[in-house]
Amino acid sequence: MAARRRHRRLKKQTRRQLQIWGAAAAGLAVVWVAGNWSTVWPVLVTALAAAALGGSGWALLRAHRQAAGRDRAWRAQEEARARELSMAQVDALTWQEFETYIAELCRRDGCREVVVSGKSGDLGADVVGYLADGRKLVIQCKKYAAHRSVGSQDMQKFVGTARLEHGADIALFVTTCRAFTSAALGLALRQDIVALHRDLLGSWVKGAHLESLIPLNGNGGGTRRRP
Repeated sequence: MAARRRHRRLKKQTRRQLQIWGAAAAGLAVVWVAGNWSTVWPVLVTALAAAALGGSGWALLRAHRQAAGRDRAWRAQEEARARELSMAQVDALTWQEFETYIAELCRRDGCREVVVSGKSGDLGADVVGYLADGRKLVIQCKKYAAHRSVGSQDMQKFVGTARLEHGADIALFVTTCRAFTSAALGLALRQDIVALHRDLLGSWVKGAHLESLIPLNGNGGGTRRRP
């Protein structure tokens, strides 16, 4: 107990000494500043001005970043709205008209010898053609409601025929629904099938070139997480 009391007294004495020394240093600083005011005040004013300018610059930079972020978000919303406006016209097509429309998009982007099957029993080759560089393109078209998802069974059927039956260099599965299930998308990625969900199709409809969409394969919207 006595040792504890001595320890407390020492701590109190140390705090008092520090306070005294701090007060003395502050007093000396005030005296020095008062005696050298003509030298100190330009430095002080410069430091305050620099701090004010730095604060203003930081505030302007933050405001610019916030405005740029809002602008990017607005542009993304407008692009999505424009795609949906175009997709509303695609949604009004029958499944036969949809296949014909996909073939027209291929021709627009420079594909050659584009043929539409337009019948059942086509073994997944709804549209067949050749890219400008000569690679064979085989497309499976699924006109589903926007809220649906393409499941693994649909993808398995196309995987089994696109290359073995039709010799596709580029196998494209395009749908009007918003997503592929994780199993379907995982299978597409493993088997090098290009999965075009509603968002990517909307970009194609709005003028994006087919060859610029092929590397995206399931990105952008639709399924949010790639397996």
